[in-house]
Amino acid sequence: MLMLALQAAAANLTLGVLQREDDERLEPRRVELAYPGQPGGPLAQAVEMAVKESQFELDAARLQVKVVVRAARSAADARGVLQQLAKQGAAAVVLDLPAAWIAVAAPAVTVPLLNAGEPDEAPRQQGCLAHLFHTLPGDRMRADALAQALLAHKWTRILLLHGPRAADASRLALVQAALKRYGLKTVGLKPFKLSADPRERDLANPLLLTGGADHDAVWMVDSDGEFARGLPYRTALARPVVGDAGLVAEAWAPHFERFGAPQLARRFARAAQRPMTSADWAAYMAAKAVLQAALEQPGQTGATQVLKALSRPDFALDGFKGVRLGFRPWDRQLRQPLLLTDGVGVIGSAPVEGVLHPRNVLDTLGADAADSLCRVRP
Repeated sequence: MLMLALQAAAANLTLGVLQREDDERLEPRRVELAYPGQPGGPLAQAVEMAVKESQFELDAARLQVKVVVRAARSAADARGVLQQLAKQGAAAVVLDLPAAWIAVAAPAVTVPLLNAGEPDEAPRQQGCLAHLFHTLPGDRMRADALAQALLAHKWTRILLLHGPRAADASRLALVQAALKRYGLKTVGLKPFKLSADPRERDLANPLLLTGGADHDAVWMVDSDGEFARGLPYRTALARPVVGDAGLVAEAWAPHFERFGAPQLARRFARAAQRPMTSADWAAYMAAKAVLQAALEQPGQTGATQVLKALSRPDFALDGFKGVRLGFRPWDRQLRQPLLLTDGVGVIGSAPVEGVLHPRNVLDTLGADAADSLCRVRP
């Protein structure tokens, strides 16, 4: 009878996960190649692990959590699924959707949404919303981190290579802004094309692309990742490659060896049978944030309470990076250090030593309050 009474008194929390159906990023060949910055599997695995690891606290608070995973085929479909989850009482939804889908779907609900899979700046800037949070670092944060690393090494003359996709164009603009922000010089700007046509060898040959003006480093902007993976050690000059190959800036690296990170990486590898990627870490942190917010008042686990907790200036998370993490009030981006890795080991982290900020050095990565295009304020 006592157990029945306890179960009757238990509160319930529904945590949604909304991903894209038939995700081309998760095609077996792409996953096997492990392109930097791209997912290695469904993010629901990280969400479910976060819930499992919080089970002791959840049991103590008599809070039962249900993870509901849904998939969408289009932006309109995503909007409908979000509305359905909101009607069903979801306290929050973890998103792994393209920026264009988020722009259509997110305004249709007021449930807290946590973007764990889209690095594009649009949802953080022009399309920002008070209930839309971001645990995955944005493209601008990653560009700033690499620019700081180049400056610290005094590699100030940069050769920029960029791909033909629309995503490459938007990310190139962010890279150029980061170079300007940290006083680095662009000595060359060249497009590349993944092609076996001998008539296009000027666009496809790494030796021809990287010849010409002397430079200290080659910065590769390749949202697809296929061309970038073949660039290191094939440049005309013996120079480091950064960006989407060589040295990259990531939210997470499975070989990070500090702050309890190895234990987290091993737990995830056992649970998911694969290494933890940046997107997995972001999904894990999104779920941990929702659970922590709900545990503040276990008897009030609705979307309103969770949103209120996530929006507080003093709301802080442990992200296994050595500092407490929290959401910026102006764009809802999770403040966090980024790891600088070559895919084998972690070379360092950003913000790099010596970079200063009047309030929080983590705000040297990404849009600061003064230059953010986001006009949503709590």
